[in-house]
Parts: sequence; C-alpha cells; structure tokens
Amino acid sequence: MKRGRLPLTALRSFEAAGRLESFTLAAGELFVSQAAISRQIRELEDLVGRPLFERRHRSVRLTAEGQSLLSVLTSAFDMVGDSLAALSGRELASTLKVSSEPCFAGCWLVPHLAEFQNTHPDVDLLIDADPRLVEFRSGEADIAIRHSLTLSSWPRVEARRLADVEMIPVISPELARSGRPISTPIDLMQHALLHEDNREAWQQWFAAAGAGPVRIERGAIFNDGAMVLQAALRGNGVGLIDRDHVRDELKTGRLLQPFDISVPYGAFFLVARRFDALSEAAQAFAAWVEKNYPGAGRGN
Repeated sequence: MKRGRLPLTALRSFEAAGRLESFTLAAGELFVSQAAISRQIRELEDLVGRPLFERRHRSVRLTAEGQSLLSVLTSAFDMVGDSLAALSGRELASTLKVSSEPCFAGCWLVPHLAEFQNTHPDVDLLIDADPRLVEFRSGEADIAIRHSLTLSSWPRVEARRLADVEMIPVISPELARSGRPISTPIDLMQHALLHEDNREAWQQWFAAAGAGPVRIERGAIFNDGAMVLQAALRGNGVGLIDRDHVRDELKTGRLLQPFDISVPYGAFFLVARRFDALSEAAQAFAAWVEKNYPGAGRGN
C-alpha cells in the first residue's frame, strides 16, 4: 500500500487496543470514545480483509494476523516516538519520572533519595508510587521498579532483576516487652500479626519456622508493605517485612528481629522499555539503585 494511503488513525487505534487488549483502555489512552476505536478497527479490518480481533462478551483478543501486525506497529511507533523525543531535546530534561512499587518507594527509595540528589543535584525526581505495569508511553515514566511473585519478564519492556525478596518477622521493643517472653515462633501469636495483601505469607513463615500448620484468621491486612512497616514501628503488631526494607530500623533498634528465619516472596525488578535508550539521568538512577539497594544482586 502506498504511504499516502496508509490509514494512520486506524493503525494508531489498533495498536493501542492490541497492546492494551482493550478497546476501553485504548480509548482512554487516545482521548477518544470507545465507539471511535471500534469504528477505526472495523475499517482497518475491512481494508485488510480479515479480522484482527476475536470479540468476546467482555473482552477482545488478537487473532494471529492481529498479533503479527501489532508487533510491527508497536516497534514502528516506538521508533517514531524516540526520534521525536531526541529532536525535541526531551532526553535532556532535568525531571526524571520514576514509577515505583509503593512498598519499595515508601520503605527504601524515599528515605534514601537524598543520597541520589547529593550526587546528581541537577536531576529532579518525580516519584509515582503505582504497582501497575508501565507501558512507557505518553510520558508516564522513564524507568520503573516492579515486584512480582512469579514473573521475570513482561511484554514490550525489558527487565533487570534487582533483588530477591526475603520476608522476616519484626516487632517493636515496646511490644516485645509487653507480653510473655518470645522464645518460640508460636509466641509471636500472642500479639496481632500484620499482613500485606493476604495472610498467606505468615502461614508460610510459620511453616518454615517448623511451627507446623498454623491457622491465621485475624490481623490487619494492608495493601502496601510501607504501611505494615509503619504499623510495626508503632507497636500495632508483628510485621512480616522485606529484610532489605527494615535494615535501618534493625540497626538503630527501632525494631527487633526475634527469629532469623525468612521466607521468599518474589523479587524486585528494574523495568524500562529499552535500557540502551535510557536518558543519562535514567541511566544514572538505575546505576545508583543497583549499587546502593541492600539486596541488589541477591538471586541474580
């Protein structure tokens, strides 16, 4: 097809819908209606003479032909975006947008940001604490830090393993003194147990500690490890927290680790669309994290 006749609007709509696997999300990204996205894709399918999506009741899925077209379009649009950014000088901008897993941001990144700023005073950081996968489009982020229990790679991005997560029990000195002595793992259950996301991690820890099957049906559940840390510091219960996120508190005695027993809980990753295309500021940030994060390199 001649370049002058390429249906660029329809191709952009298709690329967004295929990449996000949703007409609704594509409409939100492109600031148009869902009906407009659907119409553009129908016109593109009429043009190529075959379906590009399988329409289901509440979802859409790319056909084999759609997958083939998407791989070409995503790469092409990314190259165009990189070229425009280079021409506009955007890579020289002093603001670095970092999307971080909330617990990583709250427990380690923010408390140590001054160290990065001292060595890179010309870089202003914009920290977005968000657990969702980043597409690195529309300027939403330059680099990201993500956690996963099982995955080590994601579509359309590159990932570098930063550190494996080891969860350990921690308790404030005041809370530890308030009850009977803690001499066995089961003794922790005299206090409230603090949970992140669900109660399964504590059950795994008790099993690893040789306490046998323990039924845990109570204790506050938080959706962020930083909140578990704050609750533990205030003596609200015993927290099960990433070892690397409580090193400072253990060193200063603000928290105690009653047992040197840990359970694995996935890993943290540095994520970028392309590491070789990162700006100098993003490269400096990635190198700083990999050098200074306590568990960096563990599990690699």
